[in-house]
Amino acid sequence: MTGKTAPPAADPAPEAPKKETAPTPKDGPAPAPAAEEPPAAEHPPATEQPTGPADEPAPAPTAETTPASEEVPPAPPAEAQAPAPEPEKPKAEPPSSPLSLAVEEVSENSVKLTWKAPEQTGRSGLDGYVVEICKDGSTDWTAANQEPFLSTRYTVQGLSSGDKIHVRVKAVSASGASVPATLEQPVLIREILQLPKIRMPRHLRQTYIRHVGDAVNVMIPFQGKPPPKVTWTKAGQPLDTSRVNIRNTENDTIFYIREAQRSDSGKYELTVKINGAEDKAILDIQVIEPPAAPENLKLVDVWGFNVALEWTPPADNGNSEIKGYIVQKSDKKSGKWFTVLERCTRTSCTVSDLIIGNTYSFRVFSENACGLSEKAAIASGVAHIEKTKSVYQPEKIPQRDMMEPPKFTQPLTDRTTTRGYSTHLFCSVRGFPQPKIIWMKNQMEIREDPKYIAMIEQGVCSLEIRKPSPFDGGIYTCKAVNPLGEASVDCKLDVKGKID
Repeated sequence: MTGKTAPPAADPAPEAPKKETAPTPKDGPAPAPAAEEPPAAEHPPATEQPTGPADEPAPAPTAETTPASEEVPPAPPAEAQAPAPEPEKPKAEPPSSPLSLAVEEVSENSVKLTWKAPEQTGRSGLDGYVVEICKDGSTDWTAANQEPFLSTRYTVQGLSSGDKIHVRVKAVSASGASVPATLEQPVLIREILQLPKIRMPRHLRQTYIRHVGDAVNVMIPFQGKPPPKVTWTKAGQPLDTSRVNIRNTENDTIFYIREAQRSDSGKYELTVKINGAEDKAILDIQVIEPPAAPENLKLVDVWGFNVALEWTPPADNGNSEIKGYIVQKSDKKSGKWFTVLERCTRTSCTVSDLIIGNTYSFRVFSENACGLSEKAAIASGVAHIEKTKSVYQPEKIPQRDMMEPPKFTQPLTDRTTTRGYSTHLFCSVRGFPQPKIIWMKNQMEIREDPKYIAMIEQGVCSLEIRKPSPFDGGIYTCKAVNPLGEASVDCKLDVKGKID
């Protein structure tokens, strides 16, 4: 029987799964298949029947039943082949690595971590993050969290004090896990009794100015337990130890330069760090030196008792802002230099009250926070103050230069005087026809008053205030008017009481 049934088993074997339900009731009445129905319905008995008899025909059925048993398992694969379209779907890429993984705080048995979300989260979106830790010296990474979470901050608990652990974070989505972001150095688990804090002295919170050749000796205290690690950098780079010496203690750091140079100027960053906790401060050093002399000093005009000068700023300001210029004059007879203007903030000026018949030379110094320039700019020409000619020569005065509105070539300057001591206010004006000069105090015109004596000579206007009192202090204005226009300048006079 088994020998007869084996041949049909080879043909219908692939259809066995289909005939398990329907063919059994239809073929039930047939006599020949009736004896074979039980093994067809129940495969285990069918395999047991050939196995049971150990007679001579047993080898034949075994060989036949073996393929029969091998043909039955392929049936489920036929059903399993139904979800075959899955490989046709495009594979989604996993997210990229988390960014800026750092340690925020370390305690005796925990470490707090922070990071930033990855740049790419994938088409399916981000499910969360997985934090993994590994003891230093081991390669066994274990997950610190059971399920992914979406926060970018996590505290790993249950650590042992004194252990060194490596930490990494993965971004997880339905497409898979990202390449982990790993801390470069292991974290030492120990309690920070006092967070690091830099106590920057008040005078170092602003730009620290030193002169070229001076020593820079700065002590900056800090706090932290256990003692923090101290690091100095300049523009993100380690310091040049041939120029800068650093000495650190548990409570402060000393920054020392024996002889400062202008190249030592810049912003130095101080960092004190305990494990992942840190504090930073900036030391801004500016090394300055005297500026160079002004350039292109020249005589622009000479008229009456006055000389107009112009120049350009120095090419090198000494690494400090130019505060002003010092203007000096020297007459040919004496050869001595006298200061006529201090802290002139412009690059031009008018020198007045020159003596008729004298020949003058001029020079200008530049000044910054370090002091005056070592050299001065000297005007190439000289100014000879001649007497005013009484003979009118119209041919030498172009018609176009005759008419001119009033213009002050030297303004009034603020003055402070002492009560009871006469004082003078001076300014210079030019214009044609000769302008009318009006003096005012606090916008009120000064008329005939014996206390005030007003004069004008060769364009130089002066106002003498005789024996002033505190009441005479205020804003004084000199106004020049002619048919072509008007101009005015003012200054402040402060009268102080006598000092006994």
